[in-house]
Amino acid sequence: MTISKENRDFIDSLIDYYINESESYKQIAENFVPEIESVPDTAFGIITGCVYSGFLQAYQNQQQTPGLDDMREFNQIIKDRAALIKKAILVPPKPETPKKEPENGPENTDSVNNFN
Repeated sequence: MTISKENRDFIDSLIDYYINESESYKQIAENFVPEIESVPDTAFGIITGCVYSGFLQAYQNQQQTPGLDDMREFNQIIKDRAALIKKAILVPPKPETPKKEPENGPENTDSVNNFN
């Protein structure tokens, strides 16, 4: 393992971010129809390109250059997470829905059954 723990954690957080935002990147890819053949594959390429850019930027910020072993490890990280990225593009994560409050509001729930 040649990528530092700090950089690896950063890459993992980038991947998590792009998985959560996959619908946005799918919409970007849809803007290129009919020039592209596959919206999911194009979105996957955009996402992995963004993660790669972030990986390179992290090294640049540390005034380092990734070596061949770093690049191989980065590619393995992407390969290991590729199925999750692709799944998020094909079946976007559902946004959390807020709990619905009773029509009378939370402070008036007891008065619903009060017949006085």
